[in-house]
Amino acid sequence: MGKKAVPSLRRRRVKRSCPSCGPEPGGEEKKGRGNPVSVQLFPPELVEHIISFLPVRDVVALGQTCHYFHEVCDAEGVWRRICRRLSPRLREQGSGIRPWKRAAVLNYTKGLYFQAFGGRRRCLSKSVAPLLAHGYRRFLPTKDHIFILDYAGTLFFLKNALVSSTLGQIQWKRACRYVVLCRGAKDFASDPRCDTVYRKYLYVLATREQAGVANTTGSRACDCVEVYLQSSGQRVFKMTFHHSMSFKQIVLVGQETQRALLLLTEEGKIYSLVVDETQLDQPRSYTVQLALRKVSRCLPHLRVACMASNQSSTLYITDHGGVYFEVHTPGVYRDLFGTLQAFDPLDQQMPLALSLPAKILFCALGYNHLGLVDEFGRIFMQGNNRYGQLGTGDKMDRGEPTQVHYLQRPIALWCGLNHSLVLSQGSDFSKEVLGCGCGAGGRLPGWPKGSASFVKLHVKVPLCACSLCSTRECLYMLSSHDIEHHPAYRDLPASRVLGTPEPSLGAGAPQDPGGAARACEEYLSQIHSCPTLQDRMEKMKEIVGWMPLMAAQKDFFWEALDMLQRAAGGVGQGPPTPES
Repeated sequence: MGKKAVPSLRRRRVKRSCPSCGPEPGGEEKKGRGNPVSVQLFPPELVEHIISFLPVRDVVALGQTCHYFHEVCDAEGVWRRICRRLSPRLREQGSGIRPWKRAAVLNYTKGLYFQAFGGRRRCLSKSVAPLLAHGYRRFLPTKDHIFILDYAGTLFFLKNALVSSTLGQIQWKRACRYVVLCRGAKDFASDPRCDTVYRKYLYVLATREQAGVANTTGSRACDCVEVYLQSSGQRVFKMTFHHSMSFKQIVLVGQETQRALLLLTEEGKIYSLVVDETQLDQPRSYTVQLALRKVSRCLPHLRVACMASNQSSTLYITDHGGVYFEVHTPGVYRDLFGTLQAFDPLDQQMPLALSLPAKILFCALGYNHLGLVDEFGRIFMQGNNRYGQLGTGDKMDRGEPTQVHYLQRPIALWCGLNHSLVLSQGSDFSKEVLGCGCGAGGRLPGWPKGSASFVKLHVKVPLCACSLCSTRECLYMLSSHDIEHHPAYRDLPASRVLGTPEPSLGAGAPQDPGGAARACEEYLSQIHSCPTLQDRMEKMKEIVGWMPLMAAQKDFFWEALDMLQRAAGGVGQGPPTPES
């Protein structure tokens, strides 16, 4: 029986060419092979059922082979089966044009990765992935743990384990378990300082069903702010707002005793209230005053789209791309603007408008410097540049937004205490992390001495990474791909592609807006003054670190200099590091 079954299977051949094309050339002349069977002859439900067992990556690749498979692999029935296989507990979907495909891709690409700075083992690790999570939308590391918000409004509490490294430093171990902290969350925030040791409490903006008041029936959905201890996840405080007020974002600013909570409404207005964190763990009731922030009182026509904060300043981005600033301390004001001329210590909430050439899409706010990304994908940096954290190639402070010309179209931007990070994507869709500023403590992997320009860090970046942040111990990257989130960058007009050089004063005068020619002459004189070839090579590496080049160009020059140095009899020092 077995020997007769094999020839019978061979006589039936399935057509391997594109099913939407015509018959195979020369098929009529081929005799003795039987008639080819097209995939289109199978019931569509059967084809979709078979394809749903493929990995997501293979389904996407199969959909790019021909028109027929593109339609089949893009069907919601296929993605519904894939989604139920990836997330068996996910039953209902939210809004969206393609809810099942969006849900499947979100859950397939979700992941939280980190690279510890301390210890000898410096490689990318992945934390535990909650099975209940519907993709990853936001995350926040605190002193001991990590909090993740998914697209269904569930806030997860990932509990980490701290272990001692071989060098005696404390480093992170992968998140070992997780619990659901709360549901119905919209946003969350903690102490805005870069050092996670200050993040004692977690403030969660959520929606809760409240029992009906007198003379009414049923319940109403009201927004509230719940405060949790980050160490244990215990709720210690809750404040509920009137059902007519709906908020979408929360940020914190100020000291612990005068912690100001800024709440952004759906209509683009800013409200604030003050809480004393030192009294939150005491069992007594509070009465807090919710007031309209001055930026919404003085500029009622403005509609704020998003906001960012640190301990002493707040930044607002309007729906038209304008940027307004609140600075509450003179030191930070001087670092950001280079002067105290317009600072009023009696009116710290007065919003200051930044002069920018285009609409701003998103921002990053550090302690005394900031980064802005406009609609054309250009990056502008401003503030203190003592450690080269602005990435301009020097260590000169900038009192106004200054463009970093060799970086464009970033995926994410992050500003820390004295360094900055950029998540970018190459032409082959591979991603990389660039950094500048202080490199102490391993915060710029591969560049322990830091850099005044953005350089490529020695970090393996996940394919679907979408955001990042850095703490004293770790570099974190969040991976999650949303098919409804399309790149919002526009192409720069042809008249502005070459940048914004200063116009020449005289006709035919050569343009040198940044003094590049004079700087190169100075660099050559410095190299000429070096007594030995070894010193000249080291000085050249140092100069390359100062120059505003792309990261790939810097890597090329440093590798080429190392090769020449070894060929000349010098001692290779491993990966080149800039002196800055």
